[in-house]
Amino acid sequence: MRRRKKIVLQVTQKWFLPLSIFTIFLSFSLEFLRSKQCPRHSLRFIIRCVVIFSGGYGVATGGPLSWGLCYNKEMSPSKSYCDDYYKYTYPCTPGAEYYGRGALPIFWNYNYGATGEALKVNLLDHPEYIEQNATLAFQAAIWRWMTPVKKSQPSAHDAFVGTWKPTKNDTLAKRVPGFGTTMNILYGDQVCGQGDVDSMNNIISHYQYYLDLLGVGREQAGPHENLTCAEQIAFNPSYTASS
Repeated sequence: MRRRKKIVLQVTQKWFLPLSIFTIFLSFSLEFLRSKQCPRHSLRFIIRCVVIFSGGYGVATGGPLSWGLCYNKEMSPSKSYCDDYYKYTYPCTPGAEYYGRGALPIFWNYNYGATGEALKVNLLDHPEYIEQNATLAFQAAIWRWMTPVKKSQPSAHDAFVGTWKPTKNDTLAKRVPGFGTTMNILYGDQVCGQGDVDSMNNIISHYQYYLDLLGVGREQAGPHENLTCAEQIAFNPSYTASS
């Protein structure tokens, strides 16, 4: 039996999630991970929550991969993420900026609008609620993980556990069930279809790091073609660059 390493949790003052809430969440997750109920699936969701706003860097204590969930928002957004294509369904509120926020970051006005509708919270006018309320941030993260962007597409959950069956077009686009396709669903061509880029490899490295840390083992992650989305065509290409 693989020996589990001691888990060291890095917490900084920049982190918005109260430690008591995270302790409950982590304890539940670890019990699930160590049960017989698909440990990699639960771990995949946790890693998606920790990797994007990691505070790790090359010489950070514990290494660059041990500082997940350090920030609650995108620290240096390059744009306001307002897409006028959705001006009739999810119009941008003057003064609001839709940069990444939350445990599983939300970007763009249309994602804030759809998430707000599902959770019955006015996120289109008040996207800042996600960074101000830890409970809401995790509600949004779970909803996003379980919900397809479009009805004809899989959710990240379904793509990872293998209940999604690719169509012929998916196969031609090199989209297969597994870890890589969850990146495609959540972030599209921000990380996928760009070749062997750092943004994609950073997510994969976090996944393997936590598999080892929790005693699951990175060899259980599957073949490389299931881990990567380097050559996948995005489900929903970024056809605009609105600011």
